Amino acid sequence: MRCVIARFPFELTKAGVLESMKGVKPEPAVGDVVVIGRRQFPVKQVGEVVTRQDRRDFSAGEVVRAMTKLGFTCLTIPAEQPAAPSDTSDAF
Repeated sequence: MRCVIARFPFELTKAGVLESMKGVKPEPAVGDVVVIGRRQFPVKQVGEVVTRQDRRDFSAGEVVRAMTKLGFTCLTIPAEQPAAPSDTSDAF
């Protein structure tokens, strides 16, 4: 499938993405992720490996659109919210 990421055209296939990501250790994932096999990869990591471009050159949305069209599942993992401070003040 032809897609444009960071103004450059790429011919991507699902098998090609699977081969590119084989042996790559997933970074900690928060935000947009792509499920490849049984692992969840941050979309920026996948974009960097597949296109060989710097992560700053493309948006997460570009990679999400391309991976979705190829049939991969894309999810958004929310960042953990800090626990609400408990009110333990001793007000008399």
